[in-house]
Amino acid sequence: MREIQGKDVVEAVAAMCMKGNTELPQDVRAKLEQAMAAEDSPSAKEVLRQLLENADLALDTKLPLCQDCGLAVLFVEVGDDCRVVGGNLRDLINEGVRKGYADGYLRKSACDPLTRANTGDGTPAIIHFDMVPGDRLKIAYMAKGGGAENMSRVTMLAPAQGWEGIKKFVIERVAEAGPNPCPPTIIGIGIGGTFEHAAKIAKRSLLRKLDDVHPDPKVAAMEKELEEALNALGIGPMGLGGKTTVLGVKITLEPCHLASLPLAVNVQCHSQRHEEVEL
Repeated sequence: MREIQGKDVVEAVAAMCMKGNTELPQDVRAKLEQAMAAEDSPSAKEVLRQLLENADLALDTKLPLCQDCGLAVLFVEVGDDCRVVGGNLRDLINEGVRKGYADGYLRKSACDPLTRANTGDGTPAIIHFDMVPGDRLKIAYMAKGGGAENMSRVTMLAPAQGWEGIKKFVIERVAEAGPNPCPPTIIGIGIGGTFEHAAKIAKRSLLRKLDDVHPDPKVAAMEKELEEALNALGIGPMGLGGKTTVLGVKITLEPCHLASLPLAVNVQCHSQRHEEVEL
């Protein structure tokens, strides 16, 4: 049984929080550059130029890419041949988030849902645990801002609605969201499971690289079809019109009950902030 020190978990999570909020991933930067080259609209080109300039400034100054540093969402894979010593894993992760948001001067947005009183330290984080084979601990961090998260939806379709019903719902959701989630967005889609599981796998889909291709050709074709349909909406960067409404669409399919068709659409803003570490 391999042992992982709790202090290493805290430091790794803190580092991810700070890096994730200040360094735009290379795959996102590349997509923004491609979009700027393809745009005909001067306003769309200018918005994309400013987004890239913002990313450069954040990298140079170590200041956040966006003033909304989001709620910390973490997907944790725990190998069945490892154990964490020196503390409870959930507590250690929250301590890492607390440290990262404090040391990185990141805005702390966690609050009571009714009184709106801020918890003051960016916690508790939203943590999803999975047991996997092996002796490693893998942690993926995502900063989920309110503007994009507020535009996300879960629905239960009738099985007969099938792919056409799924496509219709996704297109309508992105059209209704308009400029609110700070497009160009990345769209994570969860199809299957149950009501709550569809939402989880939709969000987890956002951890995929923008330049990857789904290993299942049928799903890859679905992603491409939706991406083209969403960009045809003409919402464009920051809602000012253009060819680039979304930078990518990522779909996860899992089995569901024969009487239901759960569907979740998780919207992420252009500032696709996430990091991963393996201990």
